[in-house]
Amino acid sequence: MALGNHSTVTEFIFLRLSDNPHVEAVLFVLFLAIYLLTLMGNLMLLLVIKSDPHLHAPMYFFLSHLSFLDLCYCSVTEPNMLKNLLSQDKSISKSACLRPWPDCYAAICHPLLYGQVMGEQLCEGLVWASWGLAFLDALINTLLAGDLDFCEVRIMSHFSCELPSLFPLSCSDVSTNFAVLICSALLHASATLLLIFFSYTGIVSTILSISSTTGRSKAFSTCSSHLTTVILFYGSAFLRYYMPTSGTPVEFVFSIQYSVVTPLVNPLVYSLKNNVVKAALKRMLQKGLHNFR
Repeated sequence: MALGNHSTVTEFIFLRLSDNPHVEAVLFVLFLAIYLLTLMGNLMLLLVIKSDPHLHAPMYFFLSHLSFLDLCYCSVTEPNMLKNLLSQDKSISKSACLRPWPDCYAAICHPLLYGQVMGEQLCEGLVWASWGLAFLDALINTLLAGDLDFCEVRIMSHFSCELPSLFPLSCSDVSTNFAVLICSALLHASATLLLIFFSYTGIVSTILSISSTTGRSKAFSTCSSHLTTVILFYGSAFLRYYMPTSGTPVEFVFSIQYSVVTPLVNPLVYSLKNNVVKAALKRMLQKGLHNFR
């Protein structure tokens, strides 16, 4: 869209989730409960992993970073959503809209993976490389978006500041921004997807070699829950970022899936189905009760 004689927009207005105040009140209570459970679940997993020596292993080291990432991500998106549900003022400034985007990009394009047989230096190197690449990519996309001009239209057809929802509001040429966004997301998301694919190929092969039917069933049950979480996360994120922005309820559902649901279920999937974590949680609670007495 060409830049003409327009007044420059410095703030945006989020789309209302419902025109009915009572419905918005119910949604506020629902998302507040989800947010508090997400905080509690991920903080609990972080605390258990840090405090129990039995969990000082590569797998739980990566899980702790995943929980920290989920804490950052949900604390970027959900408080703003709750504020907009409770307040009549649905506006947000351009700078405030772009500021939290590195957290979102890090969560979408660089979810952390874990390995089983790795040294401490390799684990730390992989984590720092993941965080570093994520924030570098996010910085590039955010700086490019910061140079865009927004004119006349300022109603965003979404409930949070995501770049695909910002681009249609700009009166600048967004082709470069869109190309950089797509290329960076494809490059890094595809790389992690390939790692997941090869990892699960090896896992399935190992499971099939288990002689015990009960053992195979239990292993498949655990892996299937992990894989389902990964598929739902990547699937909803890909569809949200690569489909044309139209402000339909489908976009809302996809965004809720990867920004609200995934951070909530990750600690449940990786802790409640893990006997080692459950035992560590039990020890931590028993120790806490003993100290309290």
